Amino acid sequence: MKAYNVVTEVRFETEKVYINKTQYFANVPELAWNFYIGGYQPAQKWLKDRKNRTLTYDDISHYRKIIAILIETHKLMQKLDEKT
Repeated sequence: MKAYNVVTEVRFETEKVYINKTQYFANVPELAWNFYIGGYQPAQKWLKDRKNRTLTYDDISHYRKIIAILIETHKLMQKLDEKT
């Protein structure tokens, strides 16, 4: 029996964030994966903190929101930098 949505290994590869050997989140820009907030990389830390756990539907939805927020934060920061 296969265990689906279990976080066993976390890695980034060509806009994919793998949570195990076969499952991944697609369309994750490298800038979101490597984005720092206060010394942490939220896209990485959130998954690593859930190693050996099964992600629920709500967990998956939450992680997608994290990625979207990191992308939007990056865009806003670029706009602010343009104005200075």
